[in-house]
Amino acid sequence: MLPALVFLALTAFAAALLWSSHAGRAAALHLILAVGAMPLIFGAMSHFIPVLTRTRSAPSALAILPVLALAGGALVVAAFGFPGMLWGQPAGALLAVTAAGALFVWSRRRRAGMLGRPHPCLDWYEAALACLAAALLAILASVIWPQQAPALRRLHLHLNTLGFVGLTAMATLAVLLPTVTGRPDPQVGPRLRRDLPWAVAGTLLVAFGAAWYGPLAWIGGALWAIPPMRLGTRWLRLHRAEIVALHGAAPLLTAALAGLLGSAMLGAVNAIPAAATFHSVQPAWAFVAGFILPLVSGAASQLLPVWLRPGVQFGWHARLRNDLGRYGGARAVLFVIAGSAAGTGREWGLLLGAVTLILFLLQASIALVQALIIQSRSPS
Repeated sequence: MLPALVFLALTAFAAALLWSSHAGRAAALHLILAVGAMPLIFGAMSHFIPVLTRTRSAPSALAILPVLALAGGALVVAAFGFPGMLWGQPAGALLAVTAAGALFVWSRRRRAGMLGRPHPCLDWYEAALACLAAALLAILASVIWPQQAPALRRLHLHLNTLGFVGLTAMATLAVLLPTVTGRPDPQVGPRLRRDLPWAVAGTLLVAFGAAWYGPLAWIGGALWAIPPMRLGTRWLRLHRAEIVALHGAAPLLTAALAGLLGSAMLGAVNAIPAAATFHSVQPAWAFVAGFILPLVSGAASQLLPVWLRPGVQFGWHARLRNDLGRYGGARAVLFVIAGSAAGTGREWGLLLGAVTLILFLLQASIALVQALIIQSRSPS
């Protein structure tokens, strides 16, 4: 299921970026986050949580959770497109919060049943799921508390982006880049454990500040910046050669970290009423083009071979990984430019991000077909 969720997410991202100029920005943003990112993150968590807890693989029944999340996201997007489907927003939020709650409960059970302590990455995943649940409950609360609906929507947006997607990504990036470069970092676990309080506090302050009291968002943005700045400094010290390379996933993952930090700062600035009058500041689109696009394409370059053919890694995996990562450095630069432009209100930034992503989709499709042909000819 995970490879299918990857291609679904990438397709949804490209479609939303191309669609954003013809439809409401809210509909396009929910297509990216609710239809593309949320089911993919649920699927990835289902894969990684057993690894983090050193327990058996997820049961096949757990595959229903990404599907449930996808159905909820589709309902929300449909509600934006069809005036007669206003019920789709609370219904979709209810489906998604049910899936998030079930995944959180399953994670806690795996934690309780394991020997020893889990990897600190699990704490980030559970905090991310809690943020998502709170974000979805905010939408449900807006139905019965309409006078607070605008504030609750802003709360929902930041708990979803910085909280759910951001916390998940930060933990995954910290573990994934050393895997990409082949040089494990013994400081990953202690650093994740130390940085989680900063990230959670920053998320909550930005979210509540954007909803009700703007100055809190500045404090939250400063706190949220601490973990990615520490991580980026560490990466530059240990993995500089891979980060500035023309090929590979490392440049894309580094671009994603920079995009996450930049969009968080834009979000904090935009939460201040005086700054919000400048409509050119678009933190949500900086988040999408500068962070989500390089993150998912970079992670896919590294993880798709493993998800397609689990087990012992050999030449087939290396060839496919090399094909997927070809010109990753060039794509990273284009995504940084796209995110910077989109975040400052330039429409061509979204188009540049979409075109770059579509080129990667074509490249990945060709590489995948070639890899499957090789696999069919070689039973080993």
